[in-house]
Amino acid sequence: MPSEFELIRKYFERAPRQARPGDRAERGVALGIGDDAALLRPSAGMELAVSTDLLLEGRHFRAGADPRKLGHKALAVNLSDMAAMGAAPRWATLAISLPEADEAWLGAFSKGFFALAERFGVELVGGDTTRGPLSLCVTILGEVPTGLALYRAGAGPGDDIWVSGELGGAALGLLRPDIAAAARFLDEPEPRVELGERLRGIASAAIDISDGFAQDLGHILERSGVGAIVEYELLPRPVDVARIRDIELQARLVLSGGDDYELVFTAPQEKRADIAALSSELTLALSRVGSIQVGEPRLLVRDAQGRPMAVDHGFDHFQP
Repeated sequence: MPSEFELIRKYFERAPRQARPGDRAERGVALGIGDDAALLRPSAGMELAVSTDLLLEGRHFRAGADPRKLGHKALAVNLSDMAAMGAAPRWATLAISLPEADEAWLGAFSKGFFALAERFGVELVGGDTTRGPLSLCVTILGEVPTGLALYRAGAGPGDDIWVSGELGGAALGLLRPDIAAAARFLDEPEPRVELGERLRGIASAAIDISDGFAQDLGHILERSGVGAIVEYELLPRPVDVARIRDIELQARLVLSGGDDYELVFTAPQEKRADIAALSSELTLALSRVGSIQVGEPRLLVRDAQGRPMAVDHGFDHFQP
């Protein structure tokens, strides 16, 4: 059986990728995997954005889940946090707990992880490996120009509320893994990194949708000290979700399902043309779904007849 250090060298230690002309990822790594700590060289004029996510078998993914897809998702959920801050991802660490040294599993996992890391110019610079229940913990570091990060605070009365992509597909995938398109939303989310970077100077507040649209928008309302009205019929949803005839179930998936990893953001009305142009440039749907209101940090969702809709709380580790 290979040792811990042999596994690290074989599946996670890679030679630093050669920077290409114009590559934003001038690696900035003085020392990577193989020592007690990594040494990094942040760029001048930048602030560091740091985020960590932990995925546990049986809580965040099913036992027996495809390891390649897990490798993708473990990094993707962290990249989504960078997107929400308007930060360019640069470095990551990975701590992994494994029941056994399964080399086939590690090979597939690392393939999924590094395929996404390569796409977004992320260098794996350290981590830890141990024996135990299957768990995956990624810490990601990114850079954002000083003073230009996107915050949850900042939404003001009159601002539009926007959402990228579609909502509810991942939650449907959890209920119906036999629906291939829905399962892809759940297993292989697409982090909106470029969108986040392009929203600097446009968005007044932003957050990624991990725990459900309503709950995550609620964080913006709480931090900004404002209320909001959202029109349910304007919320974008995949065709498989739109076909659900049980309206209450459909609404739960769209409003509270979570795991979408899209961005919900606010912006002044005068930015509508900029956002429309950005949507076209990125070939990414950006839907205007409501507006920020003066008042308590409460969310009102209205149906097609203008009636208030009940909204479930989204995902919470310590709530039933």
